Amino acid sequence: MVEMQLLLPGFGGIMSQLKLIVPAVIVLGGFLVCSTATYGKQEYMKATKKQCVYCHAKVSADKDVMNKNLTDAGKYYAEHKNLDGYQEKK
Repeated sequence: MVEMQLLLPGFGGIMSQLKLIVPAVIVLGGFLVCSTATYGKQEYMKATKKQCVYCHAKVSADKDVMNKNLTDAGKYYAEHKNLDGYQEKK
């Protein structure tokens, strides 16, 4: 313990530093895991006035996954390039 205090004078030892470092790493890791990059196109959302989950069953960062998990609305949009005439199933 004395060796660590000699290496880092004035900081109260390694345990004091870990009390700050560990929560900071957890919070930053949480931000990285929970935030996703968006690969959708703003034009689609503006044109349809719908969120991504309207056309996709689940949102993923992988474009291939996004293309495979289309809902009925997404399939209609892929064929017609608009949602005019699309009837939601109830």
